Amino acid sequence: MFTKTKSLGILLLFMIISSIYLYFKNNPTITQIQVIKLITARKTVNNLCDCQSQECQFSIEFIRTDHQGNTKAEGANYVILFDPKSPKLDFKVSLALAHEIYAKDAKGRLRKEYIPKQFHEIIADDNAKLNGKRPIAAINGDYIDPENKPQGLNISRGVEYSGLFKDKRSSFGISGGTQERKATIQIGKRNEQILNYNLVGGNGRFYQNGIFKDICNDLGEYACKHETSRSMAAITSKGYVILLVNNVDDGPLYPDKFDDLLKGISKNHCLGNIQEAMLFDGGFSTAFYYNNKIYVENSNPIGSVFLIYKTE
Repeated sequence: MFTKTKSLGILLLFMIISSIYLYFKNNPTITQIQVIKLITARKTVNNLCDCQSQECQFSIEFIRTDHQGNTKAEGANYVILFDPKSPKLDFKVSLALAHEIYAKDAKGRLRKEYIPKQFHEIIADDNAKLNGKRPIAAINGDYIDPENKPQGLNISRGVEYSGLFKDKRSSFGISGGTQERKATIQIGKRNEQILNYNLVGGNGRFYQNGIFKDICNDLGEYACKHETSRSMAAITSKGYVILLVNNVDDGPLYPDKFDDLLKGISKNHCLGNIQEAMLFDGGFSTAFYYNNKIYVENSNPIGSVFLIYKTE
C-alpha cells in the first residue's frame, strides 16, 4: 500500500527522467559531438601515416596496446613510435656513472666509474641532459654485470662505454648527424663510423632481415616463461622505430607473441614491415618513461638507458 510520501517520490523520479529524455531529444548534437570527438581521437591515434600515399607526418608518439598491437587505453604494452630522421628529435645514451659523463682523468683517459643506479636516478641526473634539456622519453637498455658495468656495446654521442660482450651481443642505435639519420640493430660496431654515434646494448635478436624467430629456447626456460616483463626495440622497412615495454602486471608477454604484437602495431599505423628487432634487459630491469611520467620501473639497477629529446 503506497503512502503519500512514496507516491510523491515516484512522481518526482518520473519527472526527472522525463526531463532528461526531453533534453537529449531536443539537443541531439550533444551526443553527436561526443561521438565525433571520440572518433576523431581514435582516428588521430590510428593514422600516424597515410596508408595510401605512404606519407607520415609525426616525429614521436606514445600509445598503449594489447598483445595484438591494437591501441588500448589500458593496454599492457607501453609504446613509443618515432622517426629517427626527424629534425625535431635528438638522442643520447646515459649510464650509471659516479661522475660526469664524458669526463677524463688527469692523464686524459676516459673515466668509467660505475655505481648501482635505478632507472629514475639515471634519467634525472645531469648526465641525462642534452644541451640543457631533459629527455622526453627513455627506455632501459643494457644488462649489468656484478660490478655495475654494462655488458654490451654502449656508445653515447660517439664516446664508448662498453662491456665484455660488446662484440658478441646485439645493440640498437641511431646514427649521428641530422641528414638521413637512421636506426640500426646488429652485433658489434657498424662499418660506417657515423652509425656508431648512439648505441645501447641488449641481447636476444628475434627479427633479422625481415624474418621472425621465436627465441624462447635461446633465452632459456626461466627467461622465456617466467621473466615475462619485456623491453624491446624494432625497426620497420620505412625506417621507423618502435620502443616497447610490457608491464607484466597487465599481462605477460611470451616470445612467440612478439611477432603478432609488433606486426600489429606497424600495420595499424602503416609504418612498414618489421625488419629488425631485439630485446633489452628484461624482468626486474624493464623501465619506460615518457613526457614527465615513469610508466614502468622495477627494482634492479640499470646498465644503460636510451634517451630521446625534442629539439624545439
